[in-house]
Amino acid sequence: MQTPTAEETEIRKGLDDLVQALRSKNIEALMAHYAAATVVFDIRPPLRIESAGAYRKNFEAWFATVDGPIDYEVHELLVTVRDDVAFCHSLCHVRSKRTNGEKADYWVRVTSGLRKMSDRWMITHEHISMPIDLRTMQAQPEFQS
Repeated sequence: MQTPTAEETEIRKGLDDLVQALRSKNIEALMAHYAAATVVFDIRPPLRIESAGAYRKNFEAWFATVDGPIDYEVHELLVTVRDDVAFCHSLCHVRSKRTNGEKADYWVRVTSGLRKMSDRWMITHEHISMPIDLRTMQAQPEFQS
């Protein structure tokens, strides 16, 4: 296994900070990781989101449905860096308690594209997806990696 480069270490630290912000539903700290002109394909409509401001609304809507912190675990994170561009992908396990008392427990696949902008790695593209059962077209609550 190779020793991570300084750039990869910096990106992983930024992603750790993003995850901490997501877990605590700290919208300001979370959105600080997204470039203003980011493009996102999220599991929550709309299908294409074309700015960090619009993406913020998806997070706000999600956070409003969650009672307390979000248990968010990142698995199998891979970071690839070349010059001022990077991409990351991972499997993430999400658990929370909804405001209606229901428990949420599901997996998402996350791919993020980053660019180094003003000496900081910023997410410029993100794609979130959920595994589904093709017979029922329903999200799979458990996911085998």
